Amino acid sequence: MPKRKAAIAVGGVAALGAAALLLPNANASQDENQASGTTGTAKTLKAADASGLAAQLQKILGDAFAGSYYDSGKQQLVVNVVSGDNNVILQAKKAGAIVRQVENSAAELKAAARTLKTKATIPGTSWAVDPRTDKVLVTADSTVTGAKWDRLQSTVKSLGADMATLKKSSGTFKTFVSGGDAIFSQVQGGNVRCSLGFNVTASDGSPAFLTAGHCGVAAKDWSDSQNGQPIATVDQATFPGQGDFSLVKYNDPNTQAPSEVNVGNGRTVQIKQAADATVGATVFRMGSTTGLHDGQVTGLDATVNFQSETDPNGVDTVTGLIQTNVCAEPGDSGGSLFTQDGSALGLTSGGSGDCTNGGETFFQPVTTALQATGATLGDGGAGAGGQAGAGDQAGAGDQAGAGAGDGSGAGDEAGAGAGDQSGAGDQAGAGDQSGAGDQSGAGDQSGAGDQSGAGEGAGAGDEAGAGGDQIGGGADPSAPSDASGSGAAHDGSSSLTGTH
Repeated sequence: MPKRKAAIAVGGVAALGAAALLLPNANASQDENQASGTTGTAKTLKAADASGLAAQLQKILGDAFAGSYYDSGKQQLVVNVVSGDNNVILQAKKAGAIVRQVENSAAELKAAARTLKTKATIPGTSWAVDPRTDKVLVTADSTVTGAKWDRLQSTVKSLGADMATLKKSSGTFKTFVSGGDAIFSQVQGGNVRCSLGFNVTASDGSPAFLTAGHCGVAAKDWSDSQNGQPIATVDQATFPGQGDFSLVKYNDPNTQAPSEVNVGNGRTVQIKQAADATVGATVFRMGSTTGLHDGQVTGLDATVNFQSETDPNGVDTVTGLIQTNVCAEPGDSGGSLFTQDGSALGLTSGGSGDCTNGGETFFQPVTTALQATGATLGDGGAGAGGQAGAGDQAGAGDQAGAGAGDGSGAGDEAGAGAGDQSGAGDQAGAGDQSGAGDQSGAGDQSGAGDQSGAGEGAGAGDEAGAGGDQIGGGADPSAPSDASGSGAAHDGSSSLTGTH
């Protein structure tokens, strides 16, 4: 049977200069001062290793644990503690973390979040714990005005000045839904699209992929071309509520679904495992509209109140999300959030802003989606070849043996091109599914400009550098234009592949 690609298009990868040049972390000096008085030598860690250490220390510290974050400039884990047995804290230091004394306990921060849920579940708002400030960060989009803003402001104030902070976002919180090309579904009112997140194996052994839950709620059958026959069917979908994820099974049980993300110009990142996100870590997002962008994790266990797509007076509340400053646009829903070393972190849910002006973007944790659906990452290695992590494949042509043809490349695949392959539909509600094709050209806007504010700037010394150890460096400016309407040049074969 001929192979075809079920893929993520890479609109805008050729304009990825900013995403490749990761900046030094702006929080380093702050953490150094706050960690004064600690003893022991902090370990130099990769972000994925820091996440594992944080989980271990949470168990050791118990009630004294008040969150943690990754200082990507120093490549160290910072653990917040409120009190506790000095011997236990010493164990944390000996384990290699920087231990920082803070005022607010994890229980107090969670209680503040519950108060916000009770009193301020307003469309266009979100909140998440920010361990770097030891507060709950509350965000309101541009629609929160008048009495709604007063109500939100009053609720935040009631929590206490040292418990929460409130900021305004210039955009509007929405799921990144769009009509256009990528992976498609036809619904009443036209085509919808999202982005394929990660290929997985379902609990019954069949090949499948994960994408956003609001995509699976919007439509059941998905195709890899705008007017093509369905190639996959939604098996499970969760949205709104406790997550935003879908498990979509390929209709052909012989489908090969390689566990990799193609980051453009033939470069791929082999996805080796699922991992939990860590605040402060540098991450990369792939989507069918805007391609590859980078930024930092800014909060965990975020709650987002989207305006309901079906009820003008309703709210679609989603909990348990990862908050970042990575940009995204309509059509990117469901796309991959991952690390340079090949850890799958999340699926694009929604947010505010775009890749010209920046904004906040929220992601469904992959670990939660896998646990809920019973799926496992990967395909046993099919199609992944010998490709290493992104750091070994990037730079200006410094690829680790992985051209487009070396990892189940586009050249040997029959079927549709990358641009019409992935992602697919978004929310129900025809009005929100139009105009995706013009969500363009922001691929070159990521990086420093929209990701450096408030100490949350993109970049980290361990995630890349100025040299060859970078994702997406040296994109080909001569690559053909994206037919999806993004306007940004890209390699037409670039994709997150799932051959079948």
